[in-house]
Amino acid sequence: MSETRQISVSKTGVSKLAIVTLAIIFTAGLFVVGFDQGHVFSLVYGDQAFVDLYLHELTHDMRHAAGFPCH
Repeated sequence: MSETRQISVSKTGVSKLAIVTLAIIFTAGLFVVGFDQGHVFSLVYGDQAFVDLYLHELTHDMRHAAGFPCH
C-alpha cells in the first residue's frame, strides 16, 4: 500500500510592497531632514517658503545629529 504525504511550505517574510513603501518613506524623510531648504512648502507658500524655512528650523538639531551641515 502506498502512502501519500503532503508537504506544506509556509512563506513568512516581508513583502516586496512593504520594502518599497519603507524605501520611499526613508527617501522622503532623508530629503526633508537633510536637504530641504523650503522646497516642500514652496508648493503651497511659493517663494516665501525659501525665506521662512519651516522644515529646516523644525529639523535643525536632527540635521546636525545626522551629520548634515546647514550653516
